[in-house]
Amino acid sequence: MVTSIQSSKEAWQRYRGMVPGGVASSLRGSAKPHPLFFARGYGSRLWDVDGNEYIDYLGAFGPMVLGHSHPAIVQAVLDVVPLMQMNGMCSLLEVDAAAAILSRIPRAERLLWSNTGTEAVQVALRLARAHTGRNRFVKFSGSYHGWHDTVYLGLDSDQASMSSIAAGMPGQNSSVLNDVVVLPFNDVSALKQALSRAGELDLAAVLLDPINSSGGVVEPSADFLGTMRQLCDDFGVVLIFDEVITGFRVALGGAAERWHVGPDLWTFGKAMAGGFSQSAIVGRAEVIDRTDRGFRHLGTYNGNPVAMAAIKASMEALSAPGSYDRLERNSNRFVAGMNRIFAEYSAPLVAHGIGSMIGLHSLVSAGGGPTGSTYLERLCAGLAERGVFMLPIGRVWVSMAHTESDIDETLTQVDGTVQGLR
Repeated sequence: MVTSIQSSKEAWQRYRGMVPGGVASSLRGSAKPHPLFFARGYGSRLWDVDGNEYIDYLGAFGPMVLGHSHPAIVQAVLDVVPLMQMNGMCSLLEVDAAAAILSRIPRAERLLWSNTGTEAVQVALRLARAHTGRNRFVKFSGSYHGWHDTVYLGLDSDQASMSSIAAGMPGQNSSVLNDVVVLPFNDVSALKQALSRAGELDLAAVLLDPINSSGGVVEPSADFLGTMRQLCDDFGVVLIFDEVITGFRVALGGAAERWHVGPDLWTFGKAMAGGFSQSAIVGRAEVIDRTDRGFRHLGTYNGNPVAMAAIKASMEALSAPGSYDRLERNSNRFVAGMNRIFAEYSAPLVAHGIGSMIGLHSLVSAGGGPTGSTYLERLCAGLAERGVFMLPIGRVWVSMAHTESDIDETLTQVDGTVQGLR
């Protein structure tokens, strides 16, 4: 059990005098009663600055698919740091890392390095515009593709028409609303209507998170991805899979391996580099080779040696036989156990998973009880007191470092917390 989090509280109070909210990224502020400050992590566990130990289900919002401080990644980084950090040119590590990525993604031919998922999406959209000579793109309601003006919109599930789109935050340039068509996820009819007018609508690309991770962890229907692929081919539209979240998590080869449909471009990040900052734009040579024909791809930290070493080590570790089968079994064990507990105590939540991407969905409360979202906040706060860490954002990440014993211990703590919330 967690005893005191006083040191975290003091650190947060000091930090918020320098950084608004006392967090470097807004979602971290959802932790109750306040953000925790961690001192170290190993495997499936985190330890805060007060010395409390937690089973971690945030996974740094997705990157830690191998768990914290994976020995092979740590060693690869330690090997390169004394030799160089940045050199402004190239290293053999870039060659090895690119080969490691391309060999694991079905039908991938070329790659560009970037630093964050937000940057990678911007590069992919620019490539699509350069390739097609058109300007606008399709995205899907509820999906998140980074914080940039061009894509931070249509985040609510009911924003599925041009008349209902609004900028996602104050200060966002409203002109970007003219560049996007927002459609409902899994709506094949709406997709056909839009893409059949691709020339008229000036559509360069379809931008898709294949499982709508931020919109509820929703699996694509049987014909959605296949129809999308065919329509993009028919009407000359570049299909972009944003797999910054799902890549190397739902399968080694991402959504293309799991659902047997490949895009023209992918964006990858998070799990690709085992906790280090780097992203990639991967895809067809015909599109990406425009960087040799006037398209400039820039970035001081693109392909930095430390991240390249981490990527190569991550790809090797993720390729270990049986890794994804074990990850999926433990994720399914987690989901089944959570739903059993929620049903037993009539908690207004339900869990749903696609691989190790797990969503916790709110149910409408009957009889004036707490809503699912309020309940989830209370659940996460109660679990933190019992040494289980997740945030009340509706998403949970299981890693390859989690064991059956971790899952069972977690479910015991969930059962106790939910009983206490009755």
